[in-house]
Amino acid sequence: MTEKASVPVPRRDMSMHNDWWASGWDHVLPRQGFPLTLLIGTACQPDFVGSLDDLMQEIFDGHWGMIGGDLDGPLTFSWPDAKDEDWDFEDAPEGREAWEAARWEQFSAMLTTAGFPVPTTVRELSELYMRWGLAHRQETPDGTRWSMPAVLPLPGDLLPLDPETAERLDELRWTTRTRPLLDALIAHLTDDLGRPAETLTSLDRLAAATGRDVYDIRLALVELVKSGDAHVRRGEEPADAERLEAHRRFRLVMDWQHFSENRVQRHLGARPA
Repeated sequence: MTEKASVPVPRRDMSMHNDWWASGWDHVLPRQGFPLTLLIGTACQPDFVGSLDDLMQEIFDGHWGMIGGDLDGPLTFSWPDAKDEDWDFEDAPEGREAWEAARWEQFSAMLTTAGFPVPTTVRELSELYMRWGLAHRQETPDGTRWSMPAVLPLPGDLLPLDPETAERLDELRWTTRTRPLLDALIAHLTDDLGRPAETLTSLDRLAAATGRDVYDIRLALVELVKSGDAHVRRGEEPADAERLEAHRRFRLVMDWQHFSENRVQRHLGARPA
């Protein structure tokens, strides 16, 4: 009689915190910040009890290339095993080593100024997550339990960001907030109205047509105007999209060529974090 082959136990599905991208931490931390957050998010699953090392062993047999091997691997801002010919010299003409050194200098100065130790390994970064409130670890009678807040603390609330980074993160959060609202408005203008060059409408009409509230539609209009994809008029005079009353009609004048040439390219050609 032939024994049946054992069925392998399926690997645990990993869980990423919904607020990770909008928070902007990916633009501040070494590259292992993303996989570390993914690992901790997975550790928060109700049926998991144990350390991050236990979880690494369960899912990856103790070695995960994305995180650099294990939790004691060194932190880096670039991928150390990437080929030199793949480096984006247009974005960082100084080259990999100089770019990496500059990022470490900036990161170290920022943490030192804020009174935090500068981590050199993934494990040390995970301990900073506890101090920053990005994650919580609790020892219970059943073992170690993990949790994360519903809304992650923002980098600027904990660290002295340089003006360029602070502005970039503000723009990121604005885009994250407005993009789904803008998508709903554009879908209505495209699918329902056939991309009109101009339409006479009001905020409450657009809200009803898109299933959004008036405040959301106003934000979407502000983004359209701010990016040069449209402008708003009352009669023949320009109107301020931020000050439109819900029931008052206005003319929404679209520049579809500008929208197609700029916004679509921005989405497709956005620089990865």
